[in-house]
Amino acid sequence: MNLNLNFAAVLQGQYADLLVKGLLLTLELTVASWLVAMLLGTLLATMRMSGHRLAMGIVSCFVAYHRNVPMLVQIMMWYFALPSLLPDEAQMWINQFNGEFLYSVIAIGLCMAAYVSEDIRSGLRAIPAGQFEASRALGLSYLRTMRFVILPQALRIAVPPLINHTVLLFKNTSLAMAIGVAELTYATRQLENYTFRTFEAYLIASVGYLALSLALMAAGEAISRHYKIPGSR
Repeated sequence: MNLNLNFAAVLQGQYADLLVKGLLLTLELTVASWLVAMLLGTLLATMRMSGHRLAMGIVSCFVAYHRNVPMLVQIMMWYFALPSLLPDEAQMWINQFNGEFLYSVIAIGLCMAAYVSEDIRSGLRAIPAGQFEASRALGLSYLRTMRFVILPQALRIAVPPLINHTVLLFKNTSLAMAIGVAELTYATRQLENYTFRTFEAYLIASVGYLALSLALMAAGEAISRHYKIPGSR
């Protein structure tokens, strides 16, 4: 068997530019989705621990849906189904700002927020109840207690699982190619069509994903060691 590999054919000129643009868009999609997931996930975890039945029920349903429905289906739902409920003017306005990218950020961010909320909730449950009670006894409101006393500690405890889900989010951005987002996997598919160098194209993409995933994991381990609470496991 002769593979007759020629990486130079896919790493020069416009083909190299195609991969670089795809990689940059993957990173943009990762960062934007991560911000949505972290902000919403923190809010959901706080609501889940509030003791308010309605809030807890809403969060439970949200988490159950997003953890049990495939992310690809959720992306399709946001891109094909939900926009049909919007007025035509709203659809046109959204499409002016790269609608495919926007819907991907929303879908991936919301889905990963469900996982983030559970990570942070585990961190919250690891904090001794006495700290919450003492803060309340000192006159702090529930929100101020969570913001200044409980959440900072819970986030430090939750760093390891949060890093794992950040890597998962990064890899799941490849699903956005299904609705035409020109991220790295989409760019690799185009590169294959242009050059007919299937093995080289996908090997380069695989190495790119692997390198960035390992870099995220290494950074996560460093952050975890730095913010580890003394005495915790």
